[in-house]
This record gives sequence, structure tokens and C-alpha cells, in this order.
Amino acid sequence: MHRTRLVERPMDAALFRGVAGAPGGVVTAAAFLHDVREFSRMLPDGAHLVNLCRDRYRFAVAFGAAALRGQACLLPGDASAARLAALGAQFPGSAAAVDRPDPAIPLPCFAVPPPLGGAGTEAWALPSEGLAAIVFTSGSTGMPVAHRKAWGALAARSRAAAEAFGMAAGAPPTVVGTVPPGHMYGFEATVLLPLHAPASTWCGPAFYPGDVAAALAAVPGPRILVTTPLHLRALLAVGAALPPLHAVISATAPLGAALAAEAEAAWDAPVLEIFGATEVGSIAHRRTTDGGWWTGYPGVGITASEAETTVTAPWADPTPLADEVALDGGRFRLLGRRADLVKMGGQRASLSGLTQILLGLDGVADGAFVAPDDLGQRTGARLLAVVVSPRRSAGDILADLRGRMDPLFLPRRVLCVDALPRNELGKLPRQALLALLAQ
Repeated sequence: MHRTRLVERPMDAALFRGVAGAPGGVVTAAAFLHDVREFSRMLPDGAHLVNLCRDRYRFAVAFGAAALRGQACLLPGDASAARLAALGAQFPGSAAAVDRPDPAIPLPCFAVPPPLGGAGTEAWALPSEGLAAIVFTSGSTGMPVAHRKAWGALAARSRAAAEAFGMAAGAPPTVVGTVPPGHMYGFEATVLLPLHAPASTWCGPAFYPGDVAAALAAVPGPRILVTTPLHLRALLAVGAALPPLHAVISATAPLGAALAAEAEAAWDAPVLEIFGATEVGSIAHRRTTDGGWWTGYPGVGITASEAETTVTAPWADPTPLADEVALDGGRFRLLGRRADLVKMGGQRASLSGLTQILLGLDGVADGAFVAPDDLGQRTGARLLAVVVSPRRSAGDILADLRGRMDPLFLPRRVLCVDALPRNELGKLPRQALLALLAQ
């Protein structure tokens, strides 16, 4: 049986920074392993641990403890009481790891303690094929779907990401992430990465622009900001002055070239993107301002047909993706999610691509194109555009869109609203958007 160590770093390597209660805020590999072992002793027998920790360090400890006990971590995304009750019914005997007890959680809760100050000496080797996590899609286009993650595959993807982004043991970067640890992107880039790659992760506050600037100033370089287009817009809107950055990495939503160029000019650092899917994790990267072509991580292959796009990787079985792509040797260009593509008058367009045109208009702070459910069935059905634009009228925006896209895809109506119902990752769940339109 092949095995993979929980931590593949030297015992004195700094894994986590900004950890409340740790000496100097730094937790080494040895200290992390000690905390993992101690918390694993507090957990009950059972097959699953729902990881609800918002604190990044406590989340990492809970994940490691579950792995050590051979339990899978459930990462639900939606932590509402109703969703957690449904998970408890689906996975009987599950418990929850939390930052602090909460009587509203309908599961047995176990609070992860702060750093205990001890030092472990053993980086346990776990079965590579063992189930480490079950990650659920956001449900932005429907019901959440579960995807099982093996321990060895998660570790291999961390190594591949480190190679793709040029992380070196001689100058390990510090990652400051604005994304929650329970989302697949945040899980991979801020929790798993320091366990298997030369990097450390900031675990203090880093959501609001002021917190992000303070966090980056508090850590040693080279610094990497792991974020989303939503957070990039917020940082640029307030003119956040950031210390020297090695790179900015973005994911969760398409990043427009104009926004990427603005960020590069503001902070004198390359803006990179990660492409991935909950089904298979992160698989490719690009520098946004260099164009639309993506390069796969080492060992990743993409095949495409009219019916299906498939990704292969050393850490995953061949997996179909929901995206349509164009291939060019070892690179690929995204044409849009298959569910995101709309066809009108014999022409096709991507809703996300149309939305990028909308977001590029002067005075548009946020917006989205929306397709009615019966677009392909009802004669005369047309797209809608929902826009946040305090100083422009709907008519002005519609006039500005003319000439920038095929007239077939011009919205029938432009609806101006105060804000779009985005979640903390900047995603726009379709049901929340439809509820807004229904108002």
C-alpha cells in the first residue's frame, strides 16, 4: 500500500503565521503535528467530521486530526442548520469541528483548542488512496454535489501547484488568502499547500481591504495574495497600498483582463489565475494579461470533443468537466461552461463572456447577464442584464452595449439594482439571482 506523509516539510519549517496563541504567531511543522495528535484524541469514533472552523489554523488542525484517525472531513460550503441536519442524516454518526461551541449546530460539536505549545516528532504516513475529504459544490447552479478526495491526490496537487508557480525551498513564499478554508480553492491554496510545498499561510484576519494590507505587511516576503475578482475590485476601489508582492493569484470567477492590468499597475506584480473545478481540483494556470490560454499543471492532460471535455492527471481518474474548451498543443482556451452557453439565431455565446463585456463598461460596478429558463423553447425570449451602476441609467448602459456584441445577445431589458446577491467568494448563485429578479 502506497502511503503519503501528512506533512512533507522539515520539522522546523514555518507552516502557519498569524496564529493567535502561538509564539510570535508562527506554528512550525512540529508544533502543528503535536496539535493534530492532541485534537485527534478528543474526537469520537465515526466515519466523518464536518469541518466548520472559520479560523484557518483550527481548520487545518481539524483536517489533520480527522486524517490521522482515518475519518473523512466533510466540507459542506453551506453551513446553515438545515443543511447540516441533512448532512447528519446522510452521514450518520458525524460530528462537527468548530472554533467554538454553537447550540444552533445540529451535530455533536468539538472545539479545536488554540496552539498547545508542544512539538511532534512524527509526520505520519497515511494511505494514499484513503478518503480524506468529501467536498460539496457551491450549488450556485443547483443542488450541491459531493466529490470524494483521496489523501495522496490532494498532496500531489499541492506539489504540482508549487512547481507551476515556481515556489522554491530557498525562498518559501507566504500566502495571504482572502478565501475561506472550507472552499476547495481556499482549502488547496491556503491549508494543504504549506503541508507539502515550500510555503507558509497567514491565519489571521484577511477579508476587508484594511485587514489584507495589514496581513501582507506582517509577513515576510516573498508574498503571494490568494484572492478573488470580488476582493481585487474592493482593494483597488479603496486604493489599498500593499507591500511588495511576488504575485497575486485569483480564482472562483472569470477575471477580466482590464481588472488584472489595473491590479498589476497598482502593485507591480503579476496577476495569475488558477483554473479548476470541485470535481478535480485546480489543474491549470495563466497570467491573465498574457491572453486567454491556460497551461496545465505538470502531468495534466485535456481532451475535448463536441460532447465532452475530459481532464486527466496523475492524481485523478479521467474526469469530465462542465466546460467547453479549444485546444492548442498543451494549452487550452475556455469557451464557457456548457450550462453557461446560450444559442440564439444559430450563434453561440457564453453568459460569463457577455458579463465580462458588461463589467468593462464605464460606471458599471457589478452586473450579470441572465438567461430565462425557456430561452431555447420560447420564440422571442431574450437575455436580461442586471446591473449595479449608481451614476448611469439602464438606457445608457444598453446603448453602450450596442456595437460591443452581436445584436442577437443584446439584453431585452437592463435592470438596475443596488447590489447583486453574491456570496463571500463573489459567486452569484442562480437561485439568489432569480429571487432578486422576482422582487
